[in-house]
Amino acid sequence: MPTLPVLVVHADWGSNAARRRLVYASRQADGTFLACAPGPAGNPQTLLRRLRALAPDGGILFGVDFPLGLPLRYAAAAGITDFAALLPELGSGRWAQFYDVAGHPDDISIVRPFYPLRPGGTRQAHLIRALGMTTIDDLRRCCDRTTAARRAAAPLFWTLGAQQVGKATIVGWRDMLGAARRAYARDDAMFPWLWPFEGRLDDLIAAGRLVVAEVYPAECYHHLGVTLHGSKRDRATRAAAGAALLAWAETAGVALEPTLHRAIAGGFGAAPGGDDDFDATVGLFGALNVVLGRRAAGEPADPVIRRVEGWILGQVGANEESYDFDNWYQGGDV
Repeated sequence: MPTLPVLVVHADWGSNAARRRLVYASRQADGTFLACAPGPAGNPQTLLRRLRALAPDGGILFGVDFPLGLPLRYAAAAGITDFAALLPELGSGRWAQFYDVAGHPDDISIVRPFYPLRPGGTRQAHLIRALGMTTIDDLRRCCDRTTAARRAAAPLFWTLGAQQVGKATIVGWRDMLGAARRAYARDDAMFPWLWPFEGRLDDLIAAGRLVVAEVYPAECYHHLGVTLHGSKRDRATRAAAGAALLAWAETAGVALEPTLHRAIAGGFGAAPGGDDDFDATVGLFGALNVVLGRRAAGEPADPVIRRVEGWILGQVGANEESYDFDNWYQGGDV
């Protein structure tokens, strides 16, 4: 039987600090998990340290809902063959402007791909043309594309609109993961290991690693039997969907602290940000669903996807393509 992590965490992430919410479940002495209510994620630069303080020994699974990995078409154009190795280099050297969001189409380049800085006359066509792509889907990874259960995720480098992920990605990569991978040695308990880039989930957890995996709440909905009849910004919609979350927890044997149980049943309250707490909880339950063996992790078989694009935890089979790793890119060796 696979080794269980001592702590499972999910962060509903955003570029706005007030809307970054964190929820976790700790493994109890009998091997079951106890989940707590969501709270603020706090400073991203200290978050990994705070998680390790909660679980000094043993494996931690930390789910984030921003992308981990790069679209293959972009990676090929940029000469990138290993995302995990590249991440700590972003923001310096050749990549010094990587996190500087372009304010004008002429500012977009392979080494400065995020756009636009502000609204007004901006179009995704600017991004497609400047990066040498054909369609906006070239800036989506395989796992981002539409599946039978959900619509496509937003393209990585686009930074405008309610569904964009670019700005949150910048904060997650620059301020948390990239910084930590520069600051800590690989044998340090604080070092963030990236799934699926650096190994199978079970193996990383068994080795006591702090494992960071991409967990997409919209993907988790159907894993958990959640159906939204309306907008998740509406408390009544969240409360109705909460019945499925409570049923999942009971079936999976996951205990809920009373405050979390009340929050789920009550649709996470009427105050702004209830949808963030809802998605944080969905993400936590989605990660636990994999940890408890109720759903496969979904490690892609293809080495190119594992090394460059990454994958969404628990997304099984959908959209995975196959590439010849030795021949898909004939350029540099980043």
